[in-house]
Amino acid sequence: MSTRTDSGDHDPVIENRDQLIAAFSKGEKPKDRWRIGTEHEKFVYNRRDHHAPSYEEKGGIHTLLIGLTRYGWNPVFEGENIIALSGTDGTISLEPAGQLELSGAPLENLHQTCAETGRHLEQVKYVGDMLGLGFLGLGMWPDKTRAELPIMPKGRYEIMLRHMPRVGSMGLDMMLRTCTIQTNLDYGSEADMAQKFRTSLALQPLATALFANSPFTEGKPNGFLSYRSHIWSDTDPGRTGMLPFVFEDGFGYERYADYALDVPMYFVYRDGKYIDASGHSFRDFLDGRLSVLPGEKPTEKDWEDHLSTAFPEVRMKSFLEMRGADGGPWNRICALPALWVGLLYDQGALDAAWDVVKDWTMEERQILRDSVPKLGLDAPIGGGRKLRDIAAQVVDIARSGLASRARLNGAGDNETGYLSFLDEVVASGKTNAERLLERYHSEWQGDLSKVYEEESF
Repeated sequence: MSTRTDSGDHDPVIENRDQLIAAFSKGEKPKDRWRIGTEHEKFVYNRRDHHAPSYEEKGGIHTLLIGLTRYGWNPVFEGENIIALSGTDGTISLEPAGQLELSGAPLENLHQTCAETGRHLEQVKYVGDMLGLGFLGLGMWPDKTRAELPIMPKGRYEIMLRHMPRVGSMGLDMMLRTCTIQTNLDYGSEADMAQKFRTSLALQPLATALFANSPFTEGKPNGFLSYRSHIWSDTDPGRTGMLPFVFEDGFGYERYADYALDVPMYFVYRDGKYIDASGHSFRDFLDGRLSVLPGEKPTEKDWEDHLSTAFPEVRMKSFLEMRGADGGPWNRICALPALWVGLLYDQGALDAAWDVVKDWTMEERQILRDSVPKLGLDAPIGGGRKLRDIAAQVVDIARSGLASRARLNGAGDNETGYLSFLDEVVASGKTNAERLLERYHSEWQGDLSKVYEEESF
């Protein structure tokens, strides 16, 4: 989740609807300026006993952040607490229970993305080794209850933790017990955005299946392949889901703005502090009728903050954010942007990917979204078929898109090699979640502590 660092004192006040829409239109870029932003989270644990370290404890999360400053990262404060780090490779931030996230810099190609990932993981591993900390690449804590997890000292999270139980049964699990990999991609126009949004939203369940990696809860199998994805089904219906309106004729920036206006608020940031506005209406804020800030109207930064509190499967800010994948180790962090860049950044590949999904009904898309956390590649897609029946085709379309981009590294290799993890999943027909379950029931003999050896960085 984003980290607010500026006061916004000089930010323009929203006076008209055009300013809302401009938050999206300003993201339009010519193709040669399209970039790749990759975000990835990992669980931090103490190697001695696998507990999740608190912010304050010796050798804990605060100490980890301090240790990473040796690599040129600059501390970001909220009050007296360091809650993030900024640097040339983007931002390192904390999720609510201490999950460590890199929000990478906007980069030109996947070679740079994967190199950035490698640098980050080398850095956290070096500092972690000094502190006795390890990093786990899964979509959900495999063995921790909510009560066993610490809370990070961020005002935004205090508000969300209070609000989540009011609107769903699993919002606290989303905040405290999950990790994801996400990719942020650009668009060239409103029409380009709409085609990319529709295609990626329809195919997001395929990404969930291919990257499924959260089959355990509190020490035992949970009956799902991506429990992280299942958690989103009852987190907060007012800000999650498959957004049927995206597939309607005329969809564009204005329609998404209307959707975002109807997403209930969480907070307003003023003078370095988060003011609880949970459940209030941004429409009231526009009219100066927000009870927690009577008479005040929102700024453009308030609108940007509000957009970050919607959590659909694909989210729009001034770019499109792919949100369907479980957390995982290095090869998966490289594979997720490879999939989406291949599908969305070459027009021929984008058209081919849209052809795969364009005839799906909303009912079929919803059934697919609802069934994929449990069934993975066996989830139904209509016509008696399953996701696995199109997986190879979609990955091959991504490969053609990457080959067409022809972005080469120093050795003369293009970007298609980053799909190798997905090639293995498609060829075997088994997700990583299924592989872990097989090992749990066989060689691990039900000892889930072995997962720390298997899935750590």
